[in-house]
Amino acid sequence: MATDNHETRERGPRAVRRWLYAGLVLLVLVLGGTYLYRGDGPTRLFSTADQSDASARAKERTRESREKFRNTVDALSDRKESIGGLMVPTDLNGFFAPPGDDEIPDDDFGASIRRGREIFLNTGANATEFVGNSLACANCHLDAGRRPDSTPMWAAAGMYPAYRGKTKSINTMEDRMEGCFTYSMNAPASPSGGSPPPGDQIYKDLETYFHWLATGAPNRVKLPGAGYPTPDKPEAGYDLVRGEQVFEARCAVCHGADGQGQMDQNGRYVFPPLWGGQSYNWGAGMHRVNTAAGFIYANMPLGMPYSLSPQEAWDAAAFINSHERPADPRQVGMSIAAAAAEFHDDEEGYYGHEVRGRILGVGVEAEVTNAPSGTGTVVPEP
Repeated sequence: MATDNHETRERGPRAVRRWLYAGLVLLVLVLGGTYLYRGDGPTRLFSTADQSDASARAKERTRESREKFRNTVDALSDRKESIGGLMVPTDLNGFFAPPGDDEIPDDDFGASIRRGREIFLNTGANATEFVGNSLACANCHLDAGRRPDSTPMWAAAGMYPAYRGKTKSINTMEDRMEGCFTYSMNAPASPSGGSPPPGDQIYKDLETYFHWLATGAPNRVKLPGAGYPTPDKPEAGYDLVRGEQVFEARCAVCHGADGQGQMDQNGRYVFPPLWGGQSYNWGAGMHRVNTAAGFIYANMPLGMPYSLSPQEAWDAAAFINSHERPADPRQVGMSIAAAAAEFHDDEEGYYGHEVRGRILGVGVEAEVTNAPSGTGTVVPEP
């Protein structure tokens, strides 16, 4: 009996220590999320000394390229240089090199750039009336819209107006952003019940930010690094069982076992929810398995791009997008079958399909938190 009592007394402290250790690990993960989602945090965190040197050389190469571009532009203005001397600024990997934040001008133009940047980083905090979930633009366009192979905004800025199959019409950049609010930010569930109205300052500031990021980029040219580099669909197709295994092994540590993301101690999302009421709705492009596979393949896990095989990326994308999420705003007054035939018939996805005994597409709702993501700061109205 004495031995039993002794073991009981020992188990108590051991259990407490285990819980404390687990809590510390979780706290480190959550606190690190903000660092990871900003700038080149992942590069610094996961890099070796040699990789750090390579990163420093890459930054210096980018700086030199931008400086050469600015000098050539000045020479053109003074008629000391021909247009043939104007080179597109590039980084060490040959991707377009957007200007750095230290190049934002200190004037009204710069103020609009900064507002646009913060809307992009903290959409729920800076465009609260028009956001119906807990995502931010920067969740899908990493590094504040700068990162190649993550649909960087410097690659998109010069491509509009453009014809889009989704709308079957020519879209301006404002039209495109309106669609992002409607579908990716789930604006129908926002406090205003919709996306920003035409001509709103939010659009103007975002477009100003995109325009500035593209300084030196050619228009009407699809630049290397544009979009998501979706790998070919594997011969084995994609599988939810395999996808769940990939998710548990490579995704859940940041996004949670339930896919609902993680917040820091201040209630800010540092890792976004991937399904459910706080994520993108069934009309967003990311709900397509192929689109999500391209994003995952090139960018996830965070800080470890191209570490998953194409098969793993497709399987993980399938698992994530096999869960219910907010309804497609276009299906109002339509059955799921009718909406599937009208809007989802030619896509890789699960809308209108039976998964786990349920037809997907009914939609889920959640209380709008407008929790600012951990990637930016709240800025005042213009």
